[in-house]
Amino acid sequence: MPRSVRLAFLILFAVVVAACSDGGSDLVAGTDDDAPSDLGAPTVTVPQIASSATEAVPSALDDPDDEVFPPAIVDPSALLSGGPPPDGIPSIDEPRFVVAADADFLEDSEPVLALTVGDETRAYPVQVLIWHEIVNDTLDGIPVSVTYCPLCNSAIAYDRRLDDRVLEFGTSGQLYNSALIMYDRQTESLWSHFTGEAVIGHLTGSVLDTFAMSTVAWSDFRDANPEALVLSRETGFDRRYGVNPYPGYDDVGSAPFLFDGAVDERLAAKERVVGVDYDGAAVAVHLDRLLDEPVLEIADGELVVWHLDGASSALDAGTVSDGRDVGATGVFVPELGGERLEFRSVGDTFEDRGTGSRWNIFGEAVSGPLAGERLMSVDHVDTFWFAWAAFQPDAELVT
Repeated sequence: MPRSVRLAFLILFAVVVAACSDGGSDLVAGTDDDAPSDLGAPTVTVPQIASSATEAVPSALDDPDDEVFPPAIVDPSALLSGGPPPDGIPSIDEPRFVVAADADFLEDSEPVLALTVGDETRAYPVQVLIWHEIVNDTLDGIPVSVTYCPLCNSAIAYDRRLDDRVLEFGTSGQLYNSALIMYDRQTESLWSHFTGEAVIGHLTGSVLDTFAMSTVAWSDFRDANPEALVLSRETGFDRRYGVNPYPGYDDVGSAPFLFDGAVDERLAAKERVVGVDYDGAAVAVHLDRLLDEPVLEIADGELVVWHLDGASSALDAGTVSDGRDVGATGVFVPELGGERLEFRSVGDTFEDRGTGSRWNIFGEAVSGPLAGERLMSVDHVDTFWFAWAAFQPDAELVT
């Protein structure tokens, strides 16, 4: 059996096992803050914005070809079953957290998703998201969905507010271009994880706003945000957190799972890129370029991309923490107070040449004359080339 076929079979087996794993009882909102976690540290619940009521409209889960829907953005026949049924991979809808300084279930190099909304910053460990793919949460009074698609290695955070609705998202069990298709529980419309657009159903054509989010090493997040909250493994489900159910999936020589499109031949399908859609222009930066040049200007100098060693690939080894080092990235507008800054990489920080201030991977000045200042973060996604090229076929590629 060819290696690519064998790997595809293993991936299918993994997602079915994940869907069929014995889940615990659902958590109850408002659980006491001193409830024990799997770490021995107290878990914390946070106030959640209530989702809108279910609407009496036709469901795209039941019949994506229903003629009452607006014209579909994606041909329903292009959706492929990934194996599990709707919600077979369960979203986390009542998240519990631990304080970063108390979280001892993560290794220093493990990848976590770092999200700041308003005045709140949280981390969502990939070792949890790899089994659930969606967390419906509230940060600084704003309802958000933190989403992760293992098959595209992409993490994107969305604002769940749409007009007068507060949506709640689950996994549909369908894939498009090998990427997660979400559905909202209010209208059961189908949404592309990669674009945040409703592609089939009552809300077709609606687009969610996004928040900048980075995949970084746990140690970097913890050191920068010791008092921040971190998603706990107390999810209400029984999963093998820490285990990678897709071992070897990021092998650059393997084929994407259930991807039937043409791969843009400028790179191999599973080469890693940093994708940025800025001011209507899409750019992909090959990770190999950043390994050679960890401070790179793009978009005619309007943006700067940083790379920092130390973050493991979640999709490489049998456990998330043992993956090879692929590092972390950040994308920023290199300006402060109307002044343009130029940066260089210095150890595990970034130094602006003008003042000698040192900055961390989150775009925060941690020492020097500018200590306490912060650059404006720009939405970006660390992903595989095949996925970025499929959704952004006209993207510029920086190699």
